[in-house]
Amino acid sequence: MSDILVIDNYDSFTWNLVHLIGPLAGSIEVVRNDAITVEEIRRRAPDALVLSPGPCTPSEAGVCLDVVRELSDEIPMLGVCLGLQAIGQAFGGDVVRAPAPMHGKVSQVQHRATGLFRGINGPFAATRYHSLIVERATCPANLVVTAEADGLIMALEHAERPVHGVQFHPESILSQHGATMVRNFLDLASAWNADTRNVKARGDKHGRDVH
Repeated sequence: MSDILVIDNYDSFTWNLVHLIGPLAGSIEVVRNDAITVEEIRRRAPDALVLSPGPCTPSEAGVCLDVVRELSDEIPMLGVCLGLQAIGQAFGGDVVRAPAPMHGKVSQVQHRATGLFRGINGPFAATRYHSLIVERATCPANLVVTAEADGLIMALEHAERPVHGVQFHPESILSQHGATMVRNFLDLASAWNADTRNVKARGDKHGRDVH
């Protein structure tokens, strides 16, 4: 079971997300985006981080950009809506106005059926609440587009780091497969953490053998 820290971007959807994740996690804690620092998160060493939706831009989302820039190679993370935009911007992409605002719109999402979408067959319905997007033309090469709708980025994952994001709201009652996506993320996080601990343990043992 996983210890999850949710960074709340002052959004009511955060608690819907917590209710979705909670039964699948060992423990879950919520902290506002201006009430914690990168170093405090590093000391807490959660098994995974979730960057919540929010009403602002990534530049206004408290600690989120710094979290992605400084911790994305240390702690698995999932960004939702604004959280995905923070991931895109932190790695060098542009966050721009969407062609049209999406407030409660249900779209059919096309995906690769891997990563967050493992076990999901074919397109699925997902609820969107956003007026900003990560611009596809500026999306950096190390962020892989794993889902889309209307030609827009609906999900990203980092090519090397344990970083995933979705533009839609998996916690919405009108979204399909939300629990599956969360479970897949927790499985990916658990596997990455186990591999990292094994590498560290081998390194520590080698250091002791040398000395």
